[in-house]
Amino acid sequence: MAREIIILECTEARKEGKPVSRYMSTRNKKVQSERVEKKKYNPHLKRHTIHKEIK
Repeated sequence: MAREIIILECTEARKEGKPVSRYMSTRNKKVQSERVEKKKYNPHLKRHTIHKEIK
């Protein structure tokens, strides 16, 4: 299978001392070889922030 399940974690929450928000998503390994970044909602910060892929 070319699709892989990844976990996205908020980049701004740790800096502000709040709990991090995590989302699950998928990516195509053949097309997207670098790490994924998406803008998602963080309920603890009450705004949209950039979430990066973690391993």
